[in-house]
Amino acid sequence: MSERIGFVGLGIMGRPMAANLLRAGYAVHVWNRTAEKMQPLLKQGAQAAENAAQVAANVDILITMLGDSPDVEEVVTGPKGVLTGAHSGLVLVDMSTISPQVTRRLAAVCQQQGVDMLDAPVSGGEKGAIEGNLSIMVGGSQPVFERCQPIFHVLGKNVVYVGEHGMGQTVKLCNQVICGLNILATAEGLSLAAKAGLDPNLVLQVVTKGAANSWMLENLGPKMAAGDYAPGFMVKLQLKDLRLALEAAEMLDLPLPGTALTQQLFRSVQAAGGGDEGTQALVKAIERLGSLSVAAAGGES
Repeated sequence: MSERIGFVGLGIMGRPMAANLLRAGYAVHVWNRTAEKMQPLLKQGAQAAENAAQVAANVDILITMLGDSPDVEEVVTGPKGVLTGAHSGLVLVDMSTISPQVTRRLAAVCQQQGVDMLDAPVSGGEKGAIEGNLSIMVGGSQPVFERCQPIFHVLGKNVVYVGEHGMGQTVKLCNQVICGLNILATAEGLSLAAKAGLDPNLVLQVVTKGAANSWMLENLGPKMAAGDYAPGFMVKLQLKDLRLALEAAEMLDLPLPGTALTQQLFRSVQAAGGGDEGTQALVKAIERLGSLSVAAAGGES
C-alpha cells in the first residue's frame, strides 16, 4: 500500500481500527498518550512514535480517534501536535465525535498550513470497529474524500460523503440522538416486561422479529437482560455526544425534548458511578425509578 497511515488514539475503537489497517497491508505509525496501549499494535507490525508531531512527519494520512473536542484540539494544535510535524499534502482525518464548530475551526487552521482535513466520525461501536463494518459519515473536500476512500473501506462498509467541513460531525450527532432514544426505548420496554413478571429474554425473542426491532434492541437488549454492562460504547461518551447534539440544536433554536430527557437519565447513571459502563447501563436508571431488576427477571443474579 502506497499511503503511509498514522493513527493517534488507541482506545476501544481506535485500536481495532488501526489493527484492520495493518492487516490490510498499510504501514501504520501509532501514538497514544497512554503508551502501553500501543503495545498490541507494535506486535502486529505498527511503528511507534513519541508524539503526534512525529506521526505527522512520517505519514501521508493521519487518523485521530479521541474522546472530545478539547482532546482533538490539543493533539492537532498543541505542543508536539500534528501541525508541529505536518508537511504540505498531509491529510488529517478526524474520526472522533466532536463539535461541528470545532471541526470547522480546525479545518481552517489546517488549511493555512497546507493540510487537508476531513471529519469522518463513525457508528457501529466496538463490534463494528473489530469487524471493519463501521458506518462512516464524511465531511470536507470531496477530492480529499476520494483519495481516502480505500482507507475508509478497510474500516467500514457504509461510507457516505455528506458535505462540507462539519457535516460529518452533524450527521453523527443526528445518529447519536436516534441511538440514545432507542436505548431508552429498549430499557423501558424491558423494564415493563420485568415488572409485569415476564422473562425479558422471551420478550426480546418476540419483539426483535417485529416492527419494534432496532440495532440497539438486538445488541443491547440481551446485555440488559443478562446484567452485562461491559462497554462497547461508554455512558460518559454517550453523555458527551448528547451534550454536543443539544448544543447544536440550541444554535438552531430546535427543541429536542426526548434527547434532553435521555441525557439526564444517562447523567443519573454516571452520577451513580456508571460512567465507564456500556450504554446499556441506562436500564439502571429505569430500574432505580421502578424498584425492579431486568436481569433478575431474566434469571440472572
